[in-house]
Amino acid sequence: MKLTTRSHYSVKALLDLSLQPNYGPTSVKAIARRQNLPAPYLEKLLIEMRHSGLVKSVRGPQGGYQLACQPNQISLGQILDAVEEKNQPLSGYQPDLTQGSDWVAFSLWKRLHEKLKEALYKITLADLYYDARSWQASQGEATSFVV
Repeated sequence: MKLTTRSHYSVKALLDLSLQPNYGPTSVKAIARRQNLPAPYLEKLLIEMRHSGLVKSVRGPQGGYQLACQPNQISLGQILDAVEEKNQPLSGYQPDLTQGSDWVAFSLWKRLHEKLKEALYKITLADLYYDARSWQASQGEATSFVV
């Protein structure tokens, strides 16, 4: 599986939203500044995630984007699906069924893909949050946090 810029930025943005007090709204510019991401590109990703129901937008001077549900209810798989990241193994490839080794190799990649997909749906935004906080604590850092 290849982690693309789209998926990387999307995970960073949602992790940033999970750090907001009471998961309140924050502006695209604020997220982009904290995470060192291009705001116009981030806006497009957040719109896609809003259409998928992962975030919601709030209008007004104190508005922005916020998580649509608790971080423990959002998986990495859902985030990648929301920004249409497809991680298909050997997409379009058809094994030569007359070659046993070709069929076995294809079968192996297919099984590995299924295990990876399962893992992506088991890892939640809350898991990432706690991993990041643990790393931060091991570094002796204060409460400021950048993904």
